[in-house]
Amino acid sequence: MTTKELTIKVEEALNEIRPFLQNDGGDISLISIDEGKVVNVQLQGACVGCSVNQMTLKSGVEMTIKKHAPQIEKVVSLSQ
Repeated sequence: MTTKELTIKVEEALNEIRPFLQNDGGDISLISIDEGKVVNVQLQGACVGCSVNQMTLKSGVEMTIKKHAPQIEKVVSLSQ
């Protein structure tokens, strides 16, 4: 899979989970994909200070991304 194809898959995954984050006043942006294995995202809005954002990142965002792009090993949230 090319970098462009992988980026499209990851964006599709983020678009799938984005409405749930937006319902709680947050959002998420794709920052980069390192070595085709690590997705760097940035949580925004209410997600930044949320006490369960790491759980959301692992159980929601990472799981959804891996469903769309199984070669992804990890999702990392970069601070603003």
